[in-house]
Amino acid sequence: MSEVRIIRSPRRRRTAAARDVGDAIEVRVPAGLPAAEEARIVARLVRRMTDRRAGAEIDLTARAATLASRYRIPTPSTIKWVDNQTSRWGSCSPATGTIRLSRALSTFPGWVLDYVIIHELAHLVVNGHGPAFWEIVNRYALTERARGFLIAKGLEQDASTALVASAD
Repeated sequence: MSEVRIIRSPRRRRTAAARDVGDAIEVRVPAGLPAAEEARIVARLVRRMTDRRAGAEIDLTARAATLASRYRIPTPSTIKWVDNQTSRWGSCSPATGTIRLSRALSTFPGWVLDYVIIHELAHLVVNGHGPAFWEIVNRYALTERARGFLIAKGLEQDASTALVASAD
């Protein structure tokens, strides 16, 4: 874990912010925050920064290209992490070939990340979640296991409903 430096600013009234400063995470908070509120905010911002660092270590473009080649699926035009996806693990815009993945996936096992990438890559071929779509996704040997993992994490409701992501 990185060093965390908390800077209590009398100028800040309501906002808090975190940033990387070398190997440390610097968190700026309003000076008058109660200790419990400060601890909650600092923990949330440190977790976000740690997740962002973990995601930066994963080369999504190379990973998607490798999976696309292995499973005979087109490669995306772009694939990137996003912080604002909280109700799905990934999304795909087939018209532009863009794939967006929730940064929360960066802390999951690689085989789960691979499943979500394959799921999104399959949308470049098939727009919905019909039999042709699942034929592509099920080429990945760990599909059922990965879906179970995601169900346990709470965004995918059950094994018969594909809420992992839907094509835009």
